[in-house]
Amino acid sequence: MSKSLIENKKVLVTGGAGFIGSNLIEKLLKQNNQIICLDNFLTGKKENIEGFKSNPSFTLIEGDIRNIETCQKAVDGVDIVLHQAALGSVPRSINDPITTNEININGFLNVLTAARDAQVKRFVYAASSSTYGDNYTLPKLEENIGKPLSPYAITKYVNELYADVFGKLYDMEIIGLRYFNVFGKRQDPDGAYAAVIPKFVKLLIEHKSPVINGDGSFSRDFTYVDNVIQANELAANVVNKDALNTVYNVAYGENTNLNDLIEILKTSLSVFDAQIKKVAVQFGPVRMGDIPHSLASIKKAREKLDYNPRFDIKEGLEMAISWYWENLK
Repeated sequence: MSKSLIENKKVLVTGGAGFIGSNLIEKLLKQNNQIICLDNFLTGKKENIEGFKSNPSFTLIEGDIRNIETCQKAVDGVDIVLHQAALGSVPRSINDPITTNEININGFLNVLTAARDAQVKRFVYAASSSTYGDNYTLPKLEENIGKPLSPYAITKYVNELYADVFGKLYDMEIIGLRYFNVFGKRQDPDGAYAAVIPKFVKLLIEHKSPVINGDGSFSRDFTYVDNVIQANELAANVVNKDALNTVYNVAYGENTNLNDLIEILKTSLSVFDAQIKKVAVQFGPVRMGDIPHSLASIKKAREKLDYNPRFDIKEGLEMAISWYWENLK
């Protein structure tokens, strides 16, 4: 089995100023790694990496993965690529499929090609549960996908196809991690495409009513960001050849519906402000491209990567809410 930590390596984190990328960098800097952060700050935030800039082991390249020369510069001398850069959000991709395609497909291909040319052996990338598309069977098994339901889902599936071909043609070691509804500190609560947990937390802190799309029965496999970091490190280190050049679900393996999520958020936040318990919830139309339920099987990741997620939704939310309370008040 693999070592559980990335240590004493030179690591490129694309999208390093984003939510997941900055959490990865924070941990990797504590483990004697040299970190290259590549970000264009389209969705990443400078404040997410502000605390790293004084660290001599941290280098920021402000640039765009749509530029191949920038990608070539970023991969120079790198041992591992952790590719997190993407334009996320199903609704955003429906509104602007061209930019989503340019970043998520052309940009991905640029980073992958640059890594190949620089002879980077291990390439770990953020895939997506959106790839399951119109296959509604639960739990989600890696080999059973349906047709994509959004431009975003198409782009993330194309990433998997390119990764598979590059692994076979160029003897690269590539692993895709299909993230399921990741949440945690530094996740942006603002904007039209904010994820549901930080958006709801911010509204509740402000005593404003969250709007649930649908009747609240839709459920998701909400996954705390530290579980995702664990999966990235395991994927970067696994030595078993059978574990390489494939994709894994990265989740907790339990689902929570939106009505229950709101109640957990209210209970956790009411520790800081009792009035939050009284905030009413509104219900709106179902979002285009949304699937009713999502639940991952994590059996493959357990068996091949030794993935063992430590934080369930309640533990993760307690830590995330403490951070949001300090940073959003």
